[in-house]
Amino acid sequence: MTKPPRKPSKPLLSEADALLRSRPRRRRDPAQPNLPLDPMPDRIEPCLALLKSKPPKGDDWVYEIKWDGYRLSVHVEPTRIRILTRGGHDWTDRFPAIKQAALWLPVGTAILDGEAVVLDQQGRSDFGLLQQSLGGRGGKKSSSDAVFMAFDLLYFDGHDLRNSELDMRRHLLEDLVPAGELGDIRLSEQIEADGDQLLASACELDLEGIIAKQRRAPYRSGRGGEWLKIKCIQSDGFAIVGYEKSKASFGGIGRLLLAARKGDELVYVGGVGTGFNEQSAAELREQMDKLMIGKPAVDTGKKRNAVFVDPKLVAEIEFRAWTHDCKLRHASYKGLRETSDNAAIHEIE
Repeated sequence: MTKPPRKPSKPLLSEADALLRSRPRRRRDPAQPNLPLDPMPDRIEPCLALLKSKPPKGDDWVYEIKWDGYRLSVHVEPTRIRILTRGGHDWTDRFPAIKQAALWLPVGTAILDGEAVVLDQQGRSDFGLLQQSLGGRGGKKSSSDAVFMAFDLLYFDGHDLRNSELDMRRHLLEDLVPAGELGDIRLSEQIEADGDQLLASACELDLEGIIAKQRRAPYRSGRGGEWLKIKCIQSDGFAIVGYEKSKASFGGIGRLLLAARKGDELVYVGGVGTGFNEQSAAELREQMDKLMIGKPAVDTGKKRNAVFVDPKLVAEIEFRAWTHDCKLRHASYKGLRETSDNAAIHEIE
């Protein structure tokens, strides 16, 4: 649980041994007159990282560890705290510890961008543990185990920071959320290092990968290339367009049929038949049975015993490479992404 702010150290004494007391600290009022204030956005579409196979080169890039959780924005407003998912859903009540930590931030108004994660015993983010703490996919439980790793500051005391460079936004964020503190809102620390060496170190520690960010770039919503993600093992979201039936497999799922996005269309990229257990296959089959359609949404070629579904489910798939005809190689199913997380589908360049 979140701990309250530390009490001050020993009081200062004057020559007369009388206590010297400072004026009580008050939160800055964003509505005070005669200041050029920017209206506080109700919601900001997040900046998304573009998947790359190698880190970029050059001094214009800084790095962070890639966290595996739910992307959130924490809104500190004059009369309330709001915690929004990437898709704009209000999940304030599902993260009570993060909400309480936001109330203690020394700021009148702010919007923090970051990731809710649950850490394992080695301090690594574990998406499965996060989903369990929230009651599983589609669950309604609240999580006091999740912490918020803050990596950007978009609005601060009445000022919209999106047009400011990343270095400036980070400077203000680090004043608000100091490095090294272990509360329920923590700083996702930047690392200035050689990208290749940092990626190698992250992979040795069994982390998911790293994020590269252009230090002089403003904050732009969408996947514009100012942020890049480089993973130790390639994984991304793919739309489920059907499955091949098998009596010998969990849930009767022999192989999932998957699609990626190419321009404005979905294209078939092969299937995945590993990574399921009894529980995950049963949950997946239940979801797919609600979405069955007569004709495939994409051309999957001839398939035996295939059942086609409306491509509304996004599966996180781990894979090693691509074939020459753009099919996944050595793919493994990792789980379903939340609808409220507005999960992205892999884009083929």
